[in-house]
Amino acid sequence: MQVTVTRKKQIFSPDSTRVIARFLYLDDERSADIIRKVLAMPEEQVKIAMSQVLRGYARRHRNISRIFERHFDRLAPIFEKIEVNEADLSPAQKALVGSYFTMEYSIESAAFFNPSIVEHPDQSELRSDEKRVIFSFRATGEGHISSVVFRSGILNRHNNLTIEPVGKMLAEADKIIRNTYHKKSFREKLNEIQDHSTVIVPPILAVDEIQVPEKVISTAISDKKEEMQDQAKVVTPEFILDKLGETFTYGELMKNLGIAIKDTALTEEHIKIINQMMWLASSHYEIHFSIDSAISERVIFPISATEQRGIEDARFVKFIDDNGEVTYFATYTAYDGISILPKLISTKDFYDFRILPINGEVAQNKGMALFPRRINGKYAMLCRIDGVNNYIAYSENINIWRTAKVIQKPEFPWDLVQIGNSGSPIETPEGWLVITHAVGSMREYTLSASLYNLENPEILIGKLNEPLMVPNEEEREGYVPNVIYSCGSMIHNEDLVIPYAMSDHASSYATVNLRELLDVLKAAGNSEK
Repeated sequence: MQVTVTRKKQIFSPDSTRVIARFLYLDDERSADIIRKVLAMPEEQVKIAMSQVLRGYARRHRNISRIFERHFDRLAPIFEKIEVNEADLSPAQKALVGSYFTMEYSIESAAFFNPSIVEHPDQSELRSDEKRVIFSFRATGEGHISSVVFRSGILNRHNNLTIEPVGKMLAEADKIIRNTYHKKSFREKLNEIQDHSTVIVPPILAVDEIQVPEKVISTAISDKKEEMQDQAKVVTPEFILDKLGETFTYGELMKNLGIAIKDTALTEEHIKIINQMMWLASSHYEIHFSIDSAISERVIFPISATEQRGIEDARFVKFIDDNGEVTYFATYTAYDGISILPKLISTKDFYDFRILPINGEVAQNKGMALFPRRINGKYAMLCRIDGVNNYIAYSENINIWRTAKVIQKPEFPWDLVQIGNSGSPIETPEGWLVITHAVGSMREYTLSASLYNLENPEILIGKLNEPLMVPNEEEREGYVPNVIYSCGSMIHNEDLVIPYAMSDHASSYATVNLRELLDVLKAAGNSEK
């Protein structure tokens, strides 16, 4: 039985005018040469050049001079090498130097896709039949680097959407805070990395605001390769961890790694473990956005080395704990160009975000989606650990997942390649509603739906025996043809609201009458008994 789907006219398209100001990394020699040239300028020429830069870019970025200042501060090691005292420079000289190490990056020039939707924390000044919502998107720009961006809007009684004004003063996080690590859990995750042959940890070569120490250490490793000794003894992380306390900071770890590289006769195994430590340590952090930024101006851009090639497919969910506390979580895939790492975002207000990796044997693939509440006292997660089937996992710790059980396998012509979730399960009186995606012939992606028991979501109540949505003629053309994909839906005014991407290029949304969908799912389940 076919379920009626109403496609809405709203289109979220890539916008090349939305840019952020990024640090422009140049090698030490070129950096030193640029700094010398700026310092050689007469004072009047510095003022004129700075005035021209501000005239061209001050309206494109909130407080561009502060950005120049931050980028200037990152050049401290270069000033030490060329024996220049930064304190002797005028404010104009510092700002001008910083501007030469700044570049604009268009975050969504290539694609704007794979959306999720959640209820906004602020529901004030609305009618009883309206809902303020937050959409998250995967935005992709130059070099196919993906970040997470947001839009907010209001759904009316008919689930028509009014998008709130989209800000143009985009910015990365105003503050980045590194994590404090517990030696025991850090060692356990290192052991997991070493035990799973599918986890490939590349050398840390990325350079970003908090990755400069990693670059220095990587360079030191390269410099010592000729001195490496071929030792037969087994190397463990203890040659670093023994020097650290039971808890330690990112800076303390980097300092001890630098000492170890200098004082240790390195083997290939030493280098492997050092890279693993750097890779793991870079994956924990907190970010904080300015209170005066609109939600559409906040960009979660790759920060750690584990995600230097992209933050992919965030599945946001409003999670209500047993005590009524609300936290917005999102699972996403961190990609460094070689390997992937499932990670977790948590936030209360969409200003302050905490990011940490998802650990455990289950955290080895894409597509993890958290249930919106605990089940029988435990967190529950949908996942696809083998890349083909849908699984469910339970845990007492939200970022450690050990075992999973298959709950759905491909069985129809349109899903024979693979199936997966399209966001977190949605609680209804009849059961857990799961929107799924499937891949069939010609690598066509479709959306469908399944219904699971509320108390035991391993029990399938019913599933559609045909797709809920198939790419139509307008949706099938794009960066990746024949794909519709969603990362999270919600219920409003008795409708299921499904945001979805169109061929990895742009996004839209559709609605389905919830009662109709549930009735079809239950009827499908009864017919199979």
